[in-house]
This record gives sequence, C-alpha cells and structure tokens, in this order.
Amino acid sequence: MSEKDKATIRAALARTPGYDDADPATLDITRLGGLTNLVYRIGVPGRAPLVVRLPGAGTEDYIDRKAELVNAQAAARAGVSARILHAEPEAGILVMDAIEGVTTMTPDKFHTIPGAPARAGQVLRQLHASGEEFAARFELFAMIEDYLGVLAKKESSTLPEGYHDVVAAAEPVRAALDANPAPLAPCHCDPLCENFLDDGTRMWVVDYEYGGMNDPLWDLGDLSVEAGMTPEMEAEMLAAYFGRAPTAAEQGRVVIYKAMCDLLWTLWGLIQHADGNPAEDFWAYATGRFDRCKALMNASGFDDHVAAVRAG
Repeated sequence: MSEKDKATIRAALARTPGYDDADPATLDITRLGGLTNLVYRIGVPGRAPLVVRLPGAGTEDYIDRKAELVNAQAAARAGVSARILHAEPEAGILVMDAIEGVTTMTPDKFHTIPGAPARAGQVLRQLHASGEEFAARFELFAMIEDYLGVLAKKESSTLPEGYHDVVAAAEPVRAALDANPAPLAPCHCDPLCENFLDDGTRMWVVDYEYGGMNDPLWDLGDLSVEAGMTPEMEAEMLAAYFGRAPTAAEQGRVVIYKAMCDLLWTLWGLIQHADGNPAEDFWAYATGRFDRCKALMNASGFDDHVAAVRAG
C-alpha cells in the first residue's frame, strides 16, 4: 500500500473513538478485497480489529457518500452489517467493526458451502423486513440514464453495439413494473457475492454504496446472477426468503431483475473501464453482462414472466 494510504488510515484512526490513542507503529494493516475501493483490516494490539474503507478513484462521480453512511448505519441497526465507528463522508472514509470468524463469499463458495443460498435469503429478508429507512431511492431506469450521462463525459467511453436498442426493448419490462409497483424496502441493491460474510450459521451483508429503497426482489434476482445460481440454488434462496414457494408474479420479478441488473451493471463496468480501474478487465466484464442480459431477454418464457408481473 502507498504511504499516502497509510497516513490516511492512521489519521482516520486518530479520529475514531476508542482508537484515537493507538500507536500507529503497532498497527497490523492487511488489504482485503474490493473492485473499486481500498479496504483494509486493521489489527490494533489489545483492542478489537477494525476495517477501514478508502474510496476508489472516480467513485465521487456516481456515489453519494452521505446517503451511503445513512444506509450503512441503518443496516447495522437492522443487525445485518458492521457497526460504523467513524465516518468522513466528504472524503469517502469509513471505519467499521471487523466481522471476524467468517468466510467472504464467492460464486464458487455459494455453490459449495451447504445452506449458503438459504442463509443469504434469510439475511436479505431480515434487512428488507427491518423497517429501516434508507436515504435514497434506487430507481433502475433513472440510474441507467445517469450512468449513460457519466459515460458521455468520459473521452475514452464506448458502449457495446446495440446497447440503446436493448434499453428500448426493455420498455415492456418497465411498463409491467410500473403497472404493479412493489412496496419499497431498504435494499442492498449491489449484492455481489463478496459482500456476503458467512459463519456457517448466519450471514452478514456489507457495503451499502448503492443501497436504497427499492423493490426487495431486486436483491434476490441480482444475487442469483452474481452467484451463478442453479435453479435449485435459487429455489433454496427464495424458499428461505419467503418461507414458501414464490408466486408466479414474485418469480417473474426475480427473473426480470436478473436481466435488468445485467443491463445496469454493464454501464457500471464501462465506467470502470473508462476510469482505467486495474482491478480486472472491465470491458470483458461489461460485454459479458450485456450478452447475458440479451440472452435472458430473448429466452423462451421471459415474456411470460413479464406478463405475470404485469398481472400481479
């Protein structure tokens, strides 16, 4: 890590209650995962470990850090995420409790750890049913327009061929969702597998940069895509979430959101590509998601799911 990041972490800890007198020379700093931000576990002798999150370059273009803080604090109150000990939203810095004794999930681990899909369904239900209020509204089609606006300002941005055509083809989806709007709930909205922490008995969900009041089935559909769930895994997750099998309309929303999350996160990947984010090949990430979106929207039965949502 850079000396600048070390200095930023030490300064943040100096402003964190209970850690303001920690000796900087004794800190054990370990880099954790993260596609856009810099996340570090901080070991402090004689005290509970912490996690410090520093913002990634360019994230100020599309992340509302004040809203993120409200959401993260609400998720902590709901008992599904880490407690926030110190925050500097203007700088994008968060200091949180470290959640110990857990496995950071990946798509492979969702496939191989018994009960993982069910535990994910349960923790998402806990968040959605918490009664907490997130700071922003997650609006899919408005976010697509916003991301297109961000990309338009970047000299090196490029859209996959036919992107606007697929957005236009999604109008029946938009109409079906508008015809039967779901009650809004506090939602994670970016359920990457790596945002789920599992101790084998329960899960936690971290990172609320994109959190907002939303149709809760977005989280279920998006996680199914991120984990590459089989039909059996998805059924396990939904049964744990609902306590029963989903209705045709509920299943339809999950399928619709599986396509729409790829349509949205294609643009997110293109922003990372334009910003030169070295975490992975974001052009391949974006075009892969776009191809998967098109395949699902063109699959037999997709229109039936849209009709089920419209009918309620």
